[in-house]
Amino acid sequence: MTDMLREQTDVEQPDSTPSNNGHSPHDETGHHDHHHQPKGLMRWVLTTNHKEIGSLYLMFSFAMFLTGGAMAMVIRAELFQPGLQLVEPNFFNQMTTVHGLIMVFGAVMPAFTGLANWMVPLMIGAPDMALPRMNNWSFWILPFAFAMLLASLFMEGGGPNFGWTFYAPLSTTYSPASTGLFVFAIHIMGISSIMGAINVIVTIMNLRAPGMTYMKMPLFVWTWLITAFLLIAVMPVLAGAVTMVLTDKYFGTSFFDAAGGGDPVMFQHIFWFFGHPEVYIMILPSFGIISAIIPAFSRKKLFGYSSMVYATASIAGLSFLVWAHHMFTTGMPVAAELFFMYCTMLISVPTGVKVFNWVATMWRGSLTFEVPMLFAIAFIILFTIGGFSGLMLAITPADFQYHDTYFVVAHFHYVLVSGAIFSIMAAAYYWLPKWTGYMFDERLAKWHFWCSVVSVNILFFPMHFLGLAGMPRRIPDYALQFADVNMVVSIGGFLFGLSQFIFLAVIIKCVRGGEPAAAKPWDGAEGLEWTVPSPAPHHTFSTPPKVD
Repeated sequence: MTDMLREQTDVEQPDSTPSNNGHSPHDETGHHDHHHQPKGLMRWVLTTNHKEIGSLYLMFSFAMFLTGGAMAMVIRAELFQPGLQLVEPNFFNQMTTVHGLIMVFGAVMPAFTGLANWMVPLMIGAPDMALPRMNNWSFWILPFAFAMLLASLFMEGGGPNFGWTFYAPLSTTYSPASTGLFVFAIHIMGISSIMGAINVIVTIMNLRAPGMTYMKMPLFVWTWLITAFLLIAVMPVLAGAVTMVLTDKYFGTSFFDAAGGGDPVMFQHIFWFFGHPEVYIMILPSFGIISAIIPAFSRKKLFGYSSMVYATASIAGLSFLVWAHHMFTTGMPVAAELFFMYCTMLISVPTGVKVFNWVATMWRGSLTFEVPMLFAIAFIILFTIGGFSGLMLAITPADFQYHDTYFVVAHFHYVLVSGAIFSIMAAAYYWLPKWTGYMFDERLAKWHFWCSVVSVNILFFPMHFLGLAGMPRRIPDYALQFADVNMVVSIGGFLFGLSQFIFLAVIIKCVRGGEPAAAKPWDGAEGLEWTVPSPAPHHTFSTPPKVD
């Protein structure tokens, strides 16, 4: 049966079939031409196929995840015992900075973009992304950006050492000579993100299958549409911030220098106006993934679909009104602190709606606990912990106590590791049979899940108490009373890092072969992506499917 499916996938479908906008999708792009398709490495360099570009994004993001994770291991090894053990304080600062930059811009965001490339056209019945050549370009500039960022570590004076938030004057007056490389790398990452976002919006708006109205789109498509608008809105703000850092450092301007009439606190306002929507850019696609997986393994429709759409949109809107909750200690007027406090607490309402809807979907469902479902349930529980600690940080007078301590580190890692990264792993396991045509090793994958979920809590949960006791973040040494807890945290970090090699083993084993996957390997899964064979053919939906 699978051999027959594979033979069908190789049959070239007619180029004359009109898509739902009245034109052949092949007329303008020309990327479905088989006759001169390059082989070997050049096939990947020149590809404009959304599935191959999605795979490139996912492979790149996993490589960056391991790179950023190696830097986290350096941080945790240094903090294993009090005193300066392994690395110089300046190098420690470089590790914390580049770890953050790589995990945000190199691991989480490209992984979601890879999932969007792979799944959005399949979910909406489109033959490809709307702008395939731009799609290729938006990926291939990324490796150069990160090569530049990593190369800065080998320059005289070292790489960026001012935190991933690169506050002025640390990133201007006191920054190393490699700051120019850092700024250029950030610009290229931003260009890539904006091109990817434009592509997603144009694809969703123009290439949906006939009958697929906006309120019939899968939640993953909705969350990515909203995320794409967020990206277009805030990436230019980041570009402006890094450009001002560049001119302050190299061209004698004084945007952030009080001696020249500038204001270092203005940098924080500009950065966090980008930075807080950025946090939601890294979590909204997760909501879409979990909203696909929970109904599939509960064998029920998603509870409250339309409320989920509106909740996602309201989270995106509110994300522009909360940036200064990162700045409660900078001396803002009390009225401003109250405004940002209440707006931040307000975001918990649509987020709570989502959690309620997921739990209501599972309620009295016919649940089974395959690996994607395990990661989805872990996401709901652990992301909620991160949400509650975020509520604590929103309360202005309390934030004065928590600010710049390990409590903040615990909070955002619960959101971004057991939130964003767990959802990416859930998505990988959920769609891996569709990508490869084979079922993954369930036993090995469960080992990966349990090792990850136990170690991630050993790693991050005790950090709440370190922070409440007053341990500052971004410091390579600490007082003796924090020694025992830091040792436990570091052991959790090493275990979590090692667990990810099980994930790598599962993926490699699945790609190489195994039990052939059916077109719909999960009983309760719904959507157009399950109507195509496994593995998904190189070209799909030359004839647009009809959606009732």
